[in-house]
Amino acid sequence: MQQKNRLGIALGSGSARGWAHIGILRALEQAGIVPDIVAGTSIGALVGAAYASGRLDRLEEWVTQIDWWEIIRYMDLRRGGVEGERLMRAFRERVDDAPIESLPKPFGAVATDLHTGREVWFQDGSLLEAVRASIALPGLFSPVRYRGRWLVDGGLVDPLPVSLCRALGADRVIAVNLNGDIVGKHFGGRLPRLTAPSPLLARLSSGLQAMLGNNDRATEDAEADEPPGLFDVMAGSINIMQDRITRARLAGDPPDVALSPRLAHLGLMDFDHASAAITAGAECVRLHLPLLRDVLNLPTVENSENATASSAAKEPG
Repeated sequence: MQQKNRLGIALGSGSARGWAHIGILRALEQAGIVPDIVAGTSIGALVGAAYASGRLDRLEEWVTQIDWWEIIRYMDLRRGGVEGERLMRAFRERVDDAPIESLPKPFGAVATDLHTGREVWFQDGSLLEAVRASIALPGLFSPVRYRGRWLVDGGLVDPLPVSLCRALGADRVIAVNLNGDIVGKHFGGRLPRLTAPSPLLARLSSGLQAMLGNNDRATEDAEADEPPGLFDVMAGSINIMQDRITRARLAGDPPDVALSPRLAHLGLMDFDHASAAITAGAECVRLHLPLLRDVLNLPTVENSENATASSAAKEPG
């Protein structure tokens, strides 16, 4: 008896744009395409962990309710960035920690060894430790100490973990690339107007302005001659790096299908725009369904309907 091909999905890095992964996974399942294996980098690891553990519903409910003030509450300005503990506590409330090897679906996450520059694959051990290490974007999240090594975001070495997906046993791989149209885009940090006469709010506003940069400019024309802010430079550099690394990795180990949702309108810190990202992910699947069905050798909707009708015609009346 011929063994069924195992379908894997590689969920790429992209910060807030990663909520599009939720829309991708939802739309695939609605089309009857259910991945057997999940690999993720950075935000892809976070969403992938929820999916592989059967907690995607709870994650989606949470992220679609996040507002800008909740994002602020996850920030530890004393350290100049997001320490990560508050975020991981919130994530733990929706996705229980468990050994990766015990999950309903095989799962893997990618992080980067800060000392050697090598990629680190999490294929067993604590699910939350793997996610925390994989999302440790330099400049935003502090690095993670793990088994004697300092680990940072996996997107620095492998923004789209097709190779890990295959190593986990996938025969066919769908890759979700969030970095296809991001080069040249701004960081996208929007700061609310803090008008309350509170020293704490004033200090918070000042810290956020310094950390995220103020992109509240009047027009694009005014921006053209202005030097980019610190985080515009950092975000632009990350975008370029991840785009180039993604292209190189895909050339060396191409997936069977690559999905690239349109996300250029979303900035790295637009975590409160989850609904827009999820919609973009679902729309991407809708547009690529014919390709997906063809490459994965799945019956088209028309063929399925014809087969059903033919079967019904053969039944005795």
